[in-house]
Amino acid sequence: MNIEDHVREAIIAELKRQSEAGEQGLRVRTGEDETITIEGRVNLDELTMAVVGSLAGGP
Repeated sequence: MNIEDHVREAIIAELKRQSEAGEQGLRVRTGEDETITIEGRVNLDELTMAVVGSLAGGP
C-alpha cells in the first residue's frame, strides 16, 4: 500500500466517522475507488488529525 492509499483511507474513514457521529448533518456516500460524495459540514481539524495520524503510522 502506498502513501496515497493511506491518505485516501484515512479521509474516507474520518468522514464516515463524522457522518455516523451526526456532526453537522454530514452525509457521505462512496462510489467508485476515486469518487466520494459528501453533503454537510466537515470538521477540518479532526480530518487533518486523521490524515496526519495515518502518515505517522497511527490507526
